[in-house]
Amino acid sequence: MTGPSPAASAASDPADESAPVDEPAPADEPVPADESGAGRRAPGRPAGRTDTREQILTAARTMFAEKGFDGASLRAIAREAGVDPALVHHYFGSKEGVFVAAMRFPVNPAELLPKVMAGPPERMGEHFAREFIEIWEDPDKRAPIVAMLRSAMTNERAAALMREFVTSALLERVAAVRGVPLLRLQAAVGQLVGMMIMRHVIRVEPLASASQDDLVDLVAPTLQRYIGAS
Repeated sequence: MTGPSPAASAASDPADESAPVDEPAPADEPVPADESGAGRRAPGRPAGRTDTREQILTAARTMFAEKGFDGASLRAIAREAGVDPALVHHYFGSKEGVFVAAMRFPVNPAELLPKVMAGPPERMGEHFAREFIEIWEDPDKRAPIVAMLRSAMTNERAAALMREFVTSALLERVAAVRGVPLLRLQAAVGQLVGMMIMRHVIRVEPLASASQDDLVDLVAPTLQRYIGAS
């Protein structure tokens, strides 16, 4: 006659009552909702707004550094970031918007150009001078511009990136809308940049302490000759 099976003996043996028993795996607990009431994001859904935005900006810096402003497309930036191109449009609106955010450029062409081109053509020199000088008078906006200029003076890649952005996103648009030759616009900007470097970097007096209105009155007639109505 055969004895009880090992399994039955183990079940009836009192000594085994203290042996550890494998507990069934607990069911996944629900993820607590955040303050907005949202729980765990669904698979394939983009990360939170901040994470996705920073992911795009990191990819944009890589693309701009490798291909320049003209060569970096929104699709390439989206591909590098691993997101849908529609998300790039959603967060930044345009390639210029991505550049402004990624490179911390203090001027958004979409906001600046309407101000520069506002008003009658015979006062374009004044508008141009006033908007340009106001940007440089703001320390938070001036600092990144000066940093970019310094980098462009010693690094050709940085110079090419800034040159392409200023030309494509700013000067060529003004030239197209106002019918001003690109050479004249470049000369006008060059004069203003030189004056601002003298004022804020080298700090030559009395230019460094002159009022904004005095500077606008001083250079507006010359700028008008460059870019205004003949």
